[in-house]
Amino acid sequence: MNIPSELKYTKDHEWVKVEGDVATIGITDFAQGELGDIVYVDVDTLDETLDAEEVFGSVEAVKTVSDLFMPLSGEVVEFNEALEDEPELVNSDPYGEGWMIKVKLSDDSQVADLLSAEQYQELIKG
Repeated sequence: MNIPSELKYTKDHEWVKVEGDVATIGITDFAQGELGDIVYVDVDTLDETLDAEEVFGSVEAVKTVSDLFMPLSGEVVEFNEALEDEPELVNSDPYGEGWMIKVKLSDDSQVADLLSAEQYQELIKG
């Protein structure tokens, strides 16, 4: 299981990479494995400001549809448009080409509430 140590995580299986006041967000390797083959990523919150834990979109797999939750409050400033034609990038490269959104943070103190790689690993061991 790939859990990069430089990223932060949520209990809802999103990962977060913070660079300055912008966070890149996607779903974890564990999450994509549980979902199976991803066939569609829907994000209709571009240019909207959302609070932490609000739904920013959904991911559709062969067997199920799952909501995507904001790990941090902020404005959705970018959507990975490559996912429109190649949603399977989330399966093949969840921490790279399969990223989903970029968010301009409104409260960077929330980053401290996210899980470390070690804490996330404990969570999924359950």
